[in-house]
Amino acid sequence: MKDLLVGIDRGSGNVGAQITSGLREAVRTGRLAPGDRLPSSRTLAADLGVSRGMVVEAYEQLVAEGYLTSRHGSGTRVADIPERPAPGPEQPRDDHGISALPYDLKPGTSDMSAFPRAAWLAATRHALATVPHSRLSYGDPGGVPELRTALAAYLGRVRAANASPDRIVVVGGVAQGIALVVQALAARGHTLLAVEDPSSNTQRGLLRSNGIPVTGVPVDAEGLDVAALARTGARAVLVTPAHQYPTGVVLSPERRARLTAWARDVDGLIIEDDYDAEFRYDRDPVGCLQGLDPDRVVHLGSTSKALAPGMRLGWAVVPHVWLEQVRELKQYADLGSAVINQFAFVQLLESGGYDRHLRAMRLRYRTRRDAVADAFAEFLPEVRPDGIRAGLHLYIELPYGCKEADVVAAAAARGVRVEPVGPMREEGYEAPPALVLGYASHPEDKLREAIRRLAEACREVR
Repeated sequence: MKDLLVGIDRGSGNVGAQITSGLREAVRTGRLAPGDRLPSSRTLAADLGVSRGMVVEAYEQLVAEGYLTSRHGSGTRVADIPERPAPGPEQPRDDHGISALPYDLKPGTSDMSAFPRAAWLAATRHALATVPHSRLSYGDPGGVPELRTALAAYLGRVRAANASPDRIVVVGGVAQGIALVVQALAARGHTLLAVEDPSSNTQRGLLRSNGIPVTGVPVDAEGLDVAALARTGARAVLVTPAHQYPTGVVLSPERRARLTAWARDVDGLIIEDDYDAEFRYDRDPVGCLQGLDPDRVVHLGSTSKALAPGMRLGWAVVPHVWLEQVRELKQYADLGSAVINQFAFVQLLESGGYDRHLRAMRLRYRTRRDAVADAFAEFLPEVRPDGIRAGLHLYIELPYGCKEADVVAAAAARGVRVEPVGPMREEGYEAPPALVLGYASHPEDKLREAIRRLAEACREVR
């Protein structure tokens, strides 16, 4: 029998738990190998100066966990468990191998340093002080009624949505909202979903993982090509009409009318991802598509850009004919969203704190957008950024002679991360080489330097 080397500290709490933990760690690290026989409980208790009952309890716990075996006549031995490899150094996880670069212009990110910690803390304290104990149990999977009521008022006022509280389902961000609607589509026999082309790789992966094939529909200067959509045979489409990702195009009034007419003609469904809708700089934000046809449009929004993606707090405004199915899928997914966060967001909405935060962030992001536009005019004047009227990213077609992959690599060599648009297009779709870049997370001077370096990269590869 091996020396167990089990150390105990009588001044550090439960001695029995220390014995159990020490033996468990000896097995995990290999100091006790499979088949090794342990001393009898009486012997180990005498060696450690503890009661035999403590050792018996430790042995029984580790037998129950599978670390030890105990058979009459052969004593207590180490179980034959798979050898665990030593943990290696943690590998950095990034996209294109360049996410740790000092000038990270990854699109779709907001300024995390601007999260309204004081306002959110006050709202959370208010929720904890006022929410009855009974409301902390499982509730309506569609969300607490107070938040659905507050969201209905907010979306009607700010997004011109036709959103009554009973139509709203609180979800874990737009991603979950999309997943629930796609599952509902598949359950009703839909076999194809149309998406904008180009569009987010991550979003297309999400769609396919939820059991429905996708087909791309071209986007031009007015947004989604509705005539091309009609030729696909799909009866459901996912669009970002407020600020298309990645081109930044705002869906034109004519296309909005054609799209809703298409949905009525084919008995179809429009999934509206209200992406970047909070941030419009040249005028008031364009009203949401759902307000035009609430019976044919699912409206999806979240706090991801306004507050932070890690909040995982969003909403779906669902047509009545789809409502019960989406609510049921939400219940099966997670039994409902976190209650305290919902009540805190109610307080932030009703106190005006959310509106104040959005006004401050619009000013900050507009200043940063202007700094990027000015830097392009100075360092790369042949490039005209698109999508500058709204949102947190810009779309640029590269100068003649520049290839996306070459510019991305040359920019990375200068410490700048940018995203190529080619991988965001459906296979075989031809278009001019372009980049998409985010500007929300850096101050103006750093953005100016990033564009200067990007201009150097373009000149090098041209």
